[in-house]
Amino acid sequence: MLPDFRVRQRDYLLEISRALTQELDLDKLLERILNISIEMLAGQAGLIALRSETQGWQIRVSTGLPPAFQEYLEQQFTQSTDLQSPSENEVLAINRILSAFTQAVTLGRLSSVGLPLNTAGRNVGVIFVFRQFAAFSPNDRILLSSFADQAAIAVHNAQLYRQMDNDRRRVNALLDSAADGILILLPDLRVERCNPAFCHMIGEKLEALQNRPHDEVITWAKKPQQMTLEQAVAGGWPLTSHATLYVEGDLQRPYGYPALPVGITYAPLISEEGNLLNIITSVRDITRFRQAEEMKSTFISVVSHELKTPVALIKGYVGTLRREDTQWDSAIVQESLQVIEEEADRLSGYIENLLDATRLQASGFSVKRSDLQLADLIEHVAARFRTQTTKHTIEVDIPTPLPVILADETRLNQVFSNLVSNSIKYAPGGKITLSAELRGDQIVCCVNDEGPGIDPNDLPFVFDRFYRSPDAIRQTKGAGLGLYLAKAIVEAHGGKMWVDTENQKGARVCFSLPVMKNE
Repeated sequence: MLPDFRVRQRDYLLEISRALTQELDLDKLLERILNISIEMLAGQAGLIALRSETQGWQIRVSTGLPPAFQEYLEQQFTQSTDLQSPSENEVLAINRILSAFTQAVTLGRLSSVGLPLNTAGRNVGVIFVFRQFAAFSPNDRILLSSFADQAAIAVHNAQLYRQMDNDRRRVNALLDSAADGILILLPDLRVERCNPAFCHMIGEKLEALQNRPHDEVITWAKKPQQMTLEQAVAGGWPLTSHATLYVEGDLQRPYGYPALPVGITYAPLISEEGNLLNIITSVRDITRFRQAEEMKSTFISVVSHELKTPVALIKGYVGTLRREDTQWDSAIVQESLQVIEEEADRLSGYIENLLDATRLQASGFSVKRSDLQLADLIEHVAARFRTQTTKHTIEVDIPTPLPVILADETRLNQVFSNLVSNSIKYAPGGKITLSAELRGDQIVCCVNDEGPGIDPNDLPFVFDRFYRSPDAIRQTKGAGLGLYLAKAIVEAHGGKMWVDTENQKGARVCFSLPVMKNE
């Protein structure tokens, strides 16, 4: 029959083993282990110190130690150079500190024994027991080691739980902050979880999507060209953990929302045994990509047409003038050469605008500043365009003298030319006004016409590269670069460009230029 203390040791170890699977409060569990260790070793006091990843060694629980003693020991832990970083000598250093403390404080009336808490091949703490007079025997150390092992398991479990909790928090933060919509599907294709981005994307609340079948949440306005998830699963998908599936189409949304162009990637999560655990679904809004593709197609169509037209005219007139079976009089020759020159200039302008757009995308505009009297530039532009239209009256409105500014004359000439050219193209007739006035440390310039104005639906896009409104594409020639380049030039000068939406008649485009001192 077992001695009484061996029976108690067995019962205590069983009690602690049960607590390891039930008690989530590490301090309570360590305190129970420490109290049992003190009782079994007939001790008067004890402590368990753990290494913190951020704060070094700290006394986690203690029994029978006055608060002042505990504070002194923690100061010693902090000041010891042997405890500044993890090493094999840490436990020896802790033992030296505690043994010296025991000797100094009790004058030899207390003895102490300490053992490391080892788990997963590394030391995570120490357990110490103090008792009066009697020294600790090897059997005492063996007894204490059994409780130290239990404490190490408790610490290890707590660390694993903390790590799992941190991992869970990171995953939650990642899902909640992701810009793309994310769905986590169960093997039967029901929604286990989704993130706020997807809820916002589809216009539904989280509770309304939870546990719903995938084909009720992801519904297509028209059948996608690719295989849908349900079709793929019916065909045996996924065969491997790398078998991602991509589907692109227009996502049907409730409550009258328009269909949303999306690209959906399905990635299977498969266990080591080969079982499907989840399907991670990433939903990306591809509206911008669709718009970019449409803009690209429109641009290629428009530019090819705009480049072909002057080339065809130049080729036609040159071919006509070269005919040897006809003698052309001087007037016809001059008229033909004038058309050839105008078309060559137009072709050169298109090419220069394309080159400017390319340079701007690559490295931005560089401006060559010099002293410039803006009023003279505006008068020059107005005079030049008066010779190019008979349907419009071009006026200049500069109520007060303007200061000399530092600016690139060629580039600002390009800005005014683009704005006036747009007014001539889009306004069937009437007055075009070029105005400028000093407002504080800015000169505000505007070009105003009496045409139909700018459609409010086009306002967010008029300064975009290659953008042309549907009406503009049908009615006038152009590549959609004029306002884009004009805005870039103004911003390179430190100014801003905008459409004056308060203008009651026609289109009014304005920009500001800072008045810079010539130092």
